Amino acid sequence: MAKKKTDEKKRTRGVKLPDFKSRQAILLATRNAKMARSAHAYVRGNTTQFYEWLDASDNKALPEGPAIWICGDCHTGNLGPVADAQGRVEVQIRDLDQTVIGNPAHDLIRLGLSLATAARGSDLPGLTTVHMMEALADGYECAFDKAAKGKHLDLGEKPETVRVVMKEAVRRSWKHLAVERLEDTRPTIPLGKRFWPLTKDEAAQISSLFEKGAISQLATSLRGRSDSGQVTVLDAAYWVKGCSSLGRLRYAVLLDVDGGVVEGDDLCLVDIKEGIKAAAPRYSGASMPRDNAERVLEGARHLSPFLGERMRADRLQDRSVVIRELLPQDIKLEVEQISQAEAMDVARYLAQIVGKAHARQMDHGSRRAWLKELRRNRSKTIDAPPWLWNSIVELVSSHEAGYLEHCRRYALAGM
Repeated sequence: MAKKKTDEKKRTRGVKLPDFKSRQAILLATRNAKMARSAHAYVRGNTTQFYEWLDASDNKALPEGPAIWICGDCHTGNLGPVADAQGRVEVQIRDLDQTVIGNPAHDLIRLGLSLATAARGSDLPGLTTVHMMEALADGYECAFDKAAKGKHLDLGEKPETVRVVMKEAVRRSWKHLAVERLEDTRPTIPLGKRFWPLTKDEAAQISSLFEKGAISQLATSLRGRSDSGQVTVLDAAYWVKGCSSLGRLRYAVLLDVDGGVVEGDDLCLVDIKEGIKAAAPRYSGASMPRDNAERVLEGARHLSPFLGERMRADRLQDRSVVIRELLPQDIKLEVEQISQAEAMDVARYLAQIVGKAHARQMDHGSRRAWLKELRRNRSKTIDAPPWLWNSIVELVSSHEAGYLEHCRRYALAGM
């Protein structure tokens, strides 16, 4: 018994950890603190305000795009390098919590808001934001122009911000993932600020989940592992991760595939995340899975094939959950600070990524019609659709005010 207590103390590093009853209060406080760090962080963590604005705005001013799967929360942090089961790496949409069959214009506006907020946080002049929105429109339309003509989309030279992240992603190994996510390479999850202990019921249900063939196959299917490999849960913990997702079920699970516990191919880290109802509006009459995790999975298959093939949907704690193995190559793009020299290049490149994800879902006629709509009624003063520019101006203003009010409430709560 004494040894068990000593091992537990080493694992927690002497940190006092919250119990099950105090989780939600701590998670909410953590989320509020993260959103108070900057206006850009507030935008990233507050999807609801975006759709409240959309609901209250004059939707007639926005074009009605084809009914396709959209990201629903298309900010810069939700794009980045993603690996497929064979190890190939591409920049794709990497978070599909809000995915629905909806209006593609919503993704373009949400990405524009994120970029405009990053530009303001980087103290770039307003004229640069104007040119960024022009580059955003140009990059997105370029993806459709190429697709409509049946040509391969060459994304061109990557901006420095993207090139650095891609270079890092390609060279990363299991050791990099373990040190980054777990702060250690030993086959345990260190409890502390980011990882909290499970209840007995949570631990039992997670173990039972990976006894299912469809779920264990997720671990054996990657990097040439044998489908007959024995999957064992080595460790699991509640994961304090993300911002807008704080407060939902979130678990990290460390698996051993064949019992060897060998660094790299035999170990895998799995993310279990609760699927919740999307705030993003879907098109009326659109047929989507009723289960939220199944909806996320289906959206990923259409928008981010590399990610979609590495995901499963199931239930845990009587809630819908999305399960995926994390690969070392999966990294988010951090665009908190952006230089004036590469601002337009970043906007154009990321817009092409989103445009490519949208265009692959449309037939030839739909692509041409959507491209024509995007180019209609252009202003003589700014080479971006008026509905896009006007939306960005309104959203930046409302989110700046919302951010300051959030900081006021957060400061008062801490007094």
